[in-house]
Amino acid sequence: MQVSGRDKAYEFLKDTILADPEMQGRFISEQDVADRIGVSRTPIREALLLLAAEDMVQLVPKKGAYVAPVSGRQVAELMELRGMVERFAAEHVLKAGTAPVAEMRAAIERQTGLRGMADARDFIDVDRQFHALLVAATGNELLTKVYEGLRARQIRAGVVALYRSEGRQDAVLLEHEAIVAALESGDVEAATAAISSHLESTLKVLLGA
Repeated sequence: MQVSGRDKAYEFLKDTILADPEMQGRFISEQDVADRIGVSRTPIREALLLLAAEDMVQLVPKKGAYVAPVSGRQVAELMELRGMVERFAAEHVLKAGTAPVAEMRAAIERQTGLRGMADARDFIDVDRQFHALLVAATGNELLTKVYEGLRARQIRAGVVALYRSEGRQDAVLLEHEAIVAALESGDVEAATAAISSHLESTLKVLLGA
């Protein structure tokens, strides 16, 4: 199925432009985006309207689309929502015996291979996949869809956290290993605690605590 110009622009803006920490506090150049992905400015504007409806950008008359810095409240709410979904997922998969331990370990290995690379977005994209594997293993399609809707915010927050903390990549790998180890042992309490600890650590970095 052919991807429309609007959809192509929407995905590029969410995964590349909005995930770039240097874009915070700046306006998006429609022409620059159009040139980079090979479409006209019309689908760019259509995609920006969708992102504005999701509160990902602010449309300012006569100036364009503004990428507002992520606020402390937005970060806290994102981590709170992720915690609720991921802890539920851990409890569910352990009860059902469907914990995707092998797949999550493979994600950790991919992340380890990306450690220290210049483009932090690749590391964070695998980070998002690591957590998404857990949610998808619940078999709840609606929950998985809701979680997938957080993708752009997760990537954006994760990249910012890496830029703010030099040793964050190593810490993330250790925290992910703790989550998988708890799932592998079948310990619900340890798994949910590891998830909470991981998200709280990220939140502290983002809030500068």
